[in-house]
Amino acid sequence: MPLHHAVLALLTERPSHGYELKVQFEETIGPQWGGLNIGHLYQILERLVRDGYVTRSQVTQADRPDKNLYTLTPAGSAELETWATTAWVRTGGFRDEIFLKLLGAVALGTEALVTLIETQRQTYLSELAGLARQRRAHAGEPLVALLIDAALAHTKADLGLLDSAERHLSPLAAAQSAGKPRQPPAPDHGQDAGVVADDDGHDLRRRPWSDSA
Repeated sequence: MPLHHAVLALLTERPSHGYELKVQFEETIGPQWGGLNIGHLYQILERLVRDGYVTRSQVTQADRPDKNLYTLTPAGSAELETWATTAWVRTGGFRDEIFLKLLGAVALGTEALVTLIETQRQTYLSELAGLARQRRAHAGEPLVALLIDAALAHTKADLGLLDSAERHLSPLAAAQSAGKPRQPPAPDHGQDAGVVADDDGHDLRRRPWSDSA
């Protein structure tokens, strides 16, 4: 539950209420992760309170409704330390949609594969340009910059993957193109089927020169 533990990490600084935690998370992690849904955050906080990792207390406000203040407990600190010092193991595999698109392009043949690889390459190059701008904008925020660096490295690796796909999949796509059955020629409807004609277009089935009975 990485988001649960991220909330525990934010609470090590000071007790906070829900909206403060949302703002802290988005400022600390930066734009690459995306926004934190406030409804989901309150579900996380409810779970942390139930598990004993966080306590909730009400703070009275004179001109506003009372707000809930969340405080990290010793059990929460211990849970955070266990999680934060344990290696992360990838369990979900690699499921980028590009692999399924490559499958479809190979099935369609060489032209489709070339089109996909070129359009995807341009997309990755555009992403790299945008990430470079983000990196400059967040140069003074170490954690945000680190996440952007990870995105840059991942996108560069994706570009290399396209080169590999071109080398390894082009023969398969070519074989698929070569193996496609040819379409039969369209029938010629300009002349009735079964008509046998001479060079002048006369129907030879009619023989005016035939002997009379």
